[in-house]
Amino acid sequence: MILLLDIGNTHTHLGLASPRRVVKRAEFPTADWRSHRAAGRLAGFVGRACLEGVSACSVVPAATVRARRWAARSVAAPWFELTAGSASPAIALHYPRPETVGPDRLSNAIAARHLHGSPCVAIDFGTAVTFDAVDARGAFIGGIIAPGISLLTDYLHERTALLPRIRLGPAPRAIGRSTEEAMRIAAVHGFAGMMRELI
Repeated sequence: MILLLDIGNTHTHLGLASPRRVVKRAEFPTADWRSHRAAGRLAGFVGRACLEGVSACSVVPAATVRARRWAARSVAAPWFELTAGSASPAIALHYPRPETVGPDRLSNAIAARHLHGSPCVAIDFGTAVTFDAVDARGAFIGGIIAPGISLLTDYLHERTALLPRIRLGPAPRAIGRSTEEAMRIAAVHGFAGMMRELI
């Protein structure tokens, strides 16, 4: 089995993979890497599985260091980390400063090309929304980074005195009849419009 670690800004996603498929999945808050909770969660997730390797993709450098230390202490298996340097030969990088491309973006571009061929665009809706373009030759050529929908709604709450934190949901009207509804309309329809325009 291979332990898969996808360390994002908000969540860390875990997978146990056989050569053909992912057989087990879980997640925990990435903030848990700052405590001993992450090690306990990983140990519980792996259980008695015999690991042949650990494959990591991380956009949180401090968590990456802790994950690498955990793997070195806890499992006798090779460590692979997706970076601009390790992405070849899976994908060529036609980008001015390849070392600045996030490994999450590389992973998305590699997967999109593998699943759909090229040219293609991979779109990832996370804390940020990333659009990553692969040209007809199969090379990563760049993309777009936009705020995720939760960043848009949380920012309004955090930066104003009276606007509440809202839950996303349907926005059936064009004009809001409450503060929450007005914010929801902007979030849902405005975000959808931004996505259409960027695509």
